[in-house]
Amino acid sequence: MDRLLHQIERALAALGGEGFLAPFLDLAETAGADQIMIFALGQDRADCLVSRHFSRARLGPSLAARYLDGWWRHDPLLPALRAVPEGTVEVAHMEDVAARMTPDYRAIFFDGPGLARKTALLAAGREVRLIVNLYQTGGARDLRGAQIAPLLGRLALLHFDRPAGAALPSPLAALSSRERAVCRGILDGKTADAIARDMGLAPSTVVTYRKRAYQKLGVTSRGALFAICRR
Repeated sequence: MDRLLHQIERALAALGGEGFLAPFLDLAETAGADQIMIFALGQDRADCLVSRHFSRARLGPSLAARYLDGWWRHDPLLPALRAVPEGTVEVAHMEDVAARMTPDYRAIFFDGPGLARKTALLAAGREVRLIVNLYQTGGARDLRGAQIAPLLGRLALLHFDRPAGAALPSPLAALSSRERAVCRGILDGKTADAIARDMGLAPSTVVTYRKRAYQKLGVTSRGALFAICRR
């Protein structure tokens, strides 16, 4: 319990800042989630804000890319999210939506990756509507405490809800300034040598920053980086 309270305190202290994601993800993992995904969903677009599997680094970004590639429109929770009153966080469980999943949707996002349980937080802010998905494998323990999941949804909403015209925090916010600069260079299509010249670093140093950034983001390739940073 002391560990949970400490992580909650750290996440609250970092709300709206670049240091938020680290304690937030720690809290989700401590609460019993094997994977967490956060999507901002609008009428005609979807953005991935967080994508992390805590033991299989490639899985989160891979599933996020599939979801953003049109599958978000088939999310059985989408109508419920649109109906959530502003300022509210509602909880939905796997059994609430399983019957409304198409066979292909279930195969891609649950059966294939071996994710058996899901608790979803439907969070409606003034400027953004979020689905915070907490996944567990078949042998996973229950999420700790009935209040932990709604708290994660509320923290995400407080952090990501922004005034009109303000950009949502990038997944790169969890990185150091140099790790972010390297990733932005990659997203601009630059090679390691070009990024090194821009930053005044050796190419080997750029590769080191890239490895550190990919590890923090839970990605292993340029394509996966594009997927989680897609806007």
